[in-house]
Amino acid sequence: MATVTKPKTKNELTSGADILVEALVNHGVDTIFAYPGGASMPLHQALTRFSDKLRTILPRHEQGGAFAAQGIARSTGKPGVCMATSGPGATNLVTAIADAKLDSIPLIAITGQVPTKVIGTDAFQETPIVEVCRGITKHHYLVTDVNDIARVVKEAFIIAMTGRQGPVLIDVPKNVQVDKAVPDYDAEPNLPGFRMENPRAKPEQINQIAAAIKLSKRPVIYAGGGIISAGASDELRKLAKKTGIPVTMTVMGLGAFPSTDPSTLDMLGMHGSVYANYAVEQADLLIALGVRFDDRVTGKVEEFCKHGKVVHVDIDASELNKNKPAHIPVCSDVKYALIELNKIVEPPEDISGWVEQCRRWKEDEPFHYNESFPGILQQHAIRELWKLTRDRDPVITVGVGQHQMWAAQFYKFDRPRTFLSSSGLGTMGFGLPAAMGAQSQFPDRLVIDIDGDGSFQMNIQELATCYCEKLPVKVLLLNNQHLGMVVQWEDRFMQGNRAHTYLGPIEHPEARGQGDGFGPSERYPDFVTIAKGYGCGAAYIRKKADLVPALEEMINYPGPFVLDVEVPYQEHVLPMIPSGHTVRDMIKE
Repeated sequence: MATVTKPKTKNELTSGADILVEALVNHGVDTIFAYPGGASMPLHQALTRFSDKLRTILPRHEQGGAFAAQGIARSTGKPGVCMATSGPGATNLVTAIADAKLDSIPLIAITGQVPTKVIGTDAFQETPIVEVCRGITKHHYLVTDVNDIARVVKEAFIIAMTGRQGPVLIDVPKNVQVDKAVPDYDAEPNLPGFRMENPRAKPEQINQIAAAIKLSKRPVIYAGGGIISAGASDELRKLAKKTGIPVTMTVMGLGAFPSTDPSTLDMLGMHGSVYANYAVEQADLLIALGVRFDDRVTGKVEEFCKHGKVVHVDIDASELNKNKPAHIPVCSDVKYALIELNKIVEPPEDISGWVEQCRRWKEDEPFHYNESFPGILQQHAIRELWKLTRDRDPVITVGVGQHQMWAAQFYKFDRPRTFLSSSGLGTMGFGLPAAMGAQSQFPDRLVIDIDGDGSFQMNIQELATCYCEKLPVKVLLLNNQHLGMVVQWEDRFMQGNRAHTYLGPIEHPEARGQGDGFGPSERYPDFVTIAKGYGCGAAYIRKKADLVPALEEMINYPGPFVLDVEVPYQEHVLPMIPSGHTVRDMIKE
């Protein structure tokens, strides 16, 4: 039976574990995903004493817990918090920490550690997790003095949220968790050289951007995840409305600008729209806001917007001129820069011809698929899901692979923080636990994981968490029994040679070089049985006529639900710009 902590007097000695947990509560944390072990047991005992203020959710794998914490951060904008024990527990967080680093997600990862006196002796379940994570965290702590805990937690939240957001690791040896001190929750941060305020664009820089816009003939706004992190979606929409400039987004930026707005060019890059990629190639001004010119966007970077002037606004100075030189580089909180720009910006003299050209490209070469296909295509399933849920303000998460790109193409996102995707690291297994985290914050909201059978199996055990914690996450499982994106590359660049990308039993016809599909008797694994074994609702469909009724059943089911949809493995995500190539090499069919 969990006990509730009694308020302590101001000068009462308190264990390090209680200090840490109370510090989390003081910073507004209401949910933590935590998996216990020997080196973190004092922390978990403390969590039971604060159960009236802080919900502890037990994931079924530490990686699932860390991605669930990311689901909180990505859907709310506040830091997500996860906890694991030392050694294997800590190393199971590593992938999710790296994922948060690449996508600039505020994450606080807390790990138990062996007692300080045996650190470095290869003690049971010891890993030097600070050293392991040095290159994938924004900052990291090994706490060796109980008196430092309250200050360290405060600093961790400041670092995670200030400037370019990111993950912070706090490693706490078991003896420090047990040691006692009088906590000082008001201790001043000790961060020499750390800039506590976000940078702001100078007035002359804002004037330069406004002048470039005024003189442009073929401008494009290129918006990324930094818009969403900064809470600058309204300012972006205001800029687009004032200037009439078309807007394209990265996969991290989807939802920053409405996908249903006539001015949108949707996503750009490797699997972006034909019209967005054409527009960027021919632009004379590219206004890059909160982006990092990732290789999946730029392709051959020297050719990307080769003839256009580049404005780059980013909160991280190290991103400016890193991948793509900018004519007007501005280190600034993008929300502040847009607020100031919107005060003075004037629309270009006449871009009506350019806007019309972008409209024609969009009309002539939209995202499309074979609507006469007799079975269920992945794109069709996603489009039908969007039709059924677009008015219900859902949160959509995805795994990684073809289904991720199709979701970006065919589900229209109109609001920020409604599309949660592992974009920079591209981590399979992200979708289900991220949905779990988002659902913990929005218990009455529709949260759907659009997943592939390969990604889904990476963290399938979190179905147990969804059931036990009453998190009614829905999973639209687009099951092609293959690692679809790798298969696509095999087809395009490896002469179709299958190199361990088929997920079914080896006696499958394709494994013998015959056949072109799979039937109900060959389905493996049986996800319906697995889901029901975890206590979830589930159904399997393969007929087109069954799709909408099955989606409605999934949406209306009162608990977690897995809809296993048989789809073909031969389908490719198009358009596609091959890695390192240019718009001129785009594959459309």
